[in-house]
Amino acid sequence: MSSIQLKEEGNRQFQAGNFVGAEGLYSKAIIADPKNPALYTNRALARLKLELHESVIDDCERCLELKPGNMKAHYYLSQSQLAIRDYEAALEHALKAHQICVGTGDKSLAAVTAQVLSCKKERWEDRERRRIREGAELETATLDLMEREREALLAGAEGEFERKDVQEEWDQKIAELKRTFEAARAADSKRRKVPDWAIDDISFSIMVDPVITKTGKSYERASIMEHLRRQPTDPLTRSPLYPSELRPNLGLRQACEEFLGENGWAVDW
Repeated sequence: MSSIQLKEEGNRQFQAGNFVGAEGLYSKAIIADPKNPALYTNRALARLKLELHESVIDDCERCLELKPGNMKAHYYLSQSQLAIRDYEAALEHALKAHQICVGTGDKSLAAVTAQVLSCKKERWEDRERRRIREGAELETATLDLMEREREALLAGAEGEFERKDVQEEWDQKIAELKRTFEAARAADSKRRKVPDWAIDDISFSIMVDPVITKTGKSYERASIMEHLRRQPTDPLTRSPLYPSELRPNLGLRQACEEFLGENGWAVDW
């Protein structure tokens, strides 16, 4: 069988849900035609379904060597990097896939936009876990130091009254420090409201790549493009609107990026 025949049979097996069989057929097709980048993304998708993430990464990197601007390779690569918790790389490739989708008008824009948001959310949550863990370690270490200092002063105190004064003073200091840490935890746990300007009025999600219409209204690019594919009219005024008339809203995009950087929980809003 030729590489084309092997690929087509692999596609049939994939559509039937036989991802192991599809992966094997794509592998044979690659042996027959190792310079075809599409074969690597086909096999990467089959391996993604099988959760063979290291192999997915290898396939995508090989594809990008052959065709650096391959959107699917960046997209699948981001998904596997996110699965193995390589958050920075996952976001980098999700953004590259998004950029390619925008430039080519690819219909996968909505899915890629969702991947960008997932990467930002997972990265933020990882940073929060580390920050909370480091905060807890700092609290424990600080309290231990204060308690040791209190015990040392108590050991050197002369008489019952001096010991009582030292005990009361340091108990108060330790209690105040505990209240400070507790107040900081309470402040962290408060989820601020998502500002209206950050919300897309079509999907009701945080915007990643806002664009502005002729009327001055901004929407998430993926949402408005999907709307225009169904009906080429402005969602607000119902007047004719075409993709070529949309313009990036760079100021709003920067504001949304800054908000998500400090409020990663908002991705799930």
